Amino acid sequence: MAELNPLRWWRSLLAAPNTSPLKTLVVALMVALVCAVVVSVTAVTLRPLQQANLAAERQARMQEMLANLPGVEDLISGAGGGSLDVVLVDLDTGEPVENMDPATFDQRAAAADPATSREIPEEADIARLKRRSNFAPVIAVRRAGELALLVLPVHGAGYESQLYGYLAIEGDLNTIAALTFYEHGETPGIGARIADPEWEQLWPGTEIADAEGNLRVEVVRGRATEPYQVAGLTGATRTSTGVSNLVRFWLGEYGFGPFLERLKSGEIKL
Repeated sequence: MAELNPLRWWRSLLAAPNTSPLKTLVVALMVALVCAVVVSVTAVTLRPLQQANLAAERQARMQEMLANLPGVEDLISGAGGGSLDVVLVDLDTGEPVENMDPATFDQRAAAADPATSREIPEEADIARLKRRSNFAPVIAVRRAGELALLVLPVHGAGYESQLYGYLAIEGDLNTIAALTFYEHGETPGIGARIADPEWEQLWPGTEIADAEGNLRVEVVRGRATEPYQVAGLTGATRTSTGVSNLVRFWLGEYGFGPFLERLKSGEIKL
């Protein structure tokens, strides 16, 4: 029977000439294995840091957006910070959720779990999400006890990536105050311009629905000619369409639509 002693086999391999095909193959496999282990260990080790950095970036974008909205910075500071609250909303019913902590709720994880999410019908899935979480956090800003601003987390497919951002709506619930994206992988200099201040400044004042309550907001090619329209990015039609679709989705039936309708009717208050 052939000698199966691993140490002797290893010594025999090392003694083989460097031109040996077997020696070359074994060394290549070992290098690949070591590299794979190093990459895996590094990815696992750095994941908490990456998640912390992403959370910090998300918080920074949120604070930047709120600080840049007219009057919001004074509103928050004047109330000692007490005018800003986070509420978890049941997207199906539009009801605030009382028995869950919005500070610890992970919307992405919930969307990936069939037990805490729902499948979106294909004809309604304009944001190309496939599934969405049953719940979502909403940031409410009040002035003198009245709702002044709602900040909604939104996401959906762009041209090359998923786009994650915040949509701010004024207290009339029909006027967009701001739209900002804190995470995406769109083409630099083209689709990535969705995060440029110049394009973000086109959103404030855009109306969401018409007098009959029909959802009208959209990103259009060329100039915006209606109060519901925002001019798209030149050369980035698919990214612009993705933004238009995700905004319309999250303001619609399978997004925050039921919640917003209940707020407008006075059935619920924040």
